[in-house]
Amino acid sequence: MREESKKLEVEAGATQGGRRPSGVAPAEGVVTTGLAPGQRWSAARKREVVLRMLRGESVEALSRELGIEIYRLEKWRDKGLSGIDAALKERETDPVQTELSAAMRRIGELTMQNELLWQRVRKPGPLAKRRSST
Repeated sequence: MREESKKLEVEAGATQGGRRPSGVAPAEGVVTTGLAPGQRWSAARKREVVLRMLRGESVEALSRELGIEIYRLEKWRDKGLSGIDAALKERETDPVQTELSAAMRRIGELTMQNELLWQRVRKPGPLAKRRSST
């Protein structure tokens, strides 16, 4: 009976105690095991691996489990952290500031149009003011 339960655990992919090494279950639909030859790593799969590293799993253990070089895992982690930094540096847009910027742009456009029309009126031509010669 004991051998049957071990066989079921191995088939189901469970580890001792029924938990993963990180203590966190993988996201549904995303399997973080090695890929077949010729397959590519999707962004979702890479994200899951990076999250596992951030939760404290050993890079060496992940490398062995997934069959990926350590330098590549570290590169993914660094890219993930830089993406987090960039997202946190973005400023939230203030609706009042956005509206003010749009109004200032429109004022600039109208001022330019006004200046161009005044130049056209002052210049001799069909729209220019003419003095009477008498």
